[in-house]
Amino acid sequence: MSNQIITPRNLHLGITSITIGFVGLAYGICPSKALPLLVTFKVESVDLNHVFRATMGLYVGFATYWIIGIFKCDHWRNATLSSVIFMGGLAFGRMVSITIDGLPSVAFLVGTVAEIVLMLWGIHNLKIESKIE
Repeated sequence: MSNQIITPRNLHLGITSITIGFVGLAYGICPSKALPLLVTFKVESVDLNHVFRATMGLYVGFATYWIIGIFKCDHWRNATLSSVIFMGGLAFGRMVSITIDGLPSVAFLVGTVAEIVLMLWGIHNLKIESKIE
């Protein structure tokens, strides 16, 4: 494994961590103000604020681990695998929702495509790395 930080395999983790980190922060810093700009409902209860802030913590926690994977080679494989599972889980949930509920807004469709692309990119990187080792 290369010790260089700027590599195509790390670019995947970098883009994934920045994207998910910002989405998490958008969900959790001020859900009652930020979310109505993104979705068609208001966050008015304490419990719903807790849900979105917990989601923020989960997103920021994973993003942090993916950044660690960029700088610590011994964490790269697990960080990439966790990003593949994370993105795949999001994409799967969205596909279930599309099947049951119908098409969402363009922003959520773009998010679904991005999640699938990032999942496939991570799988590709894992396959390449397996051939190198």
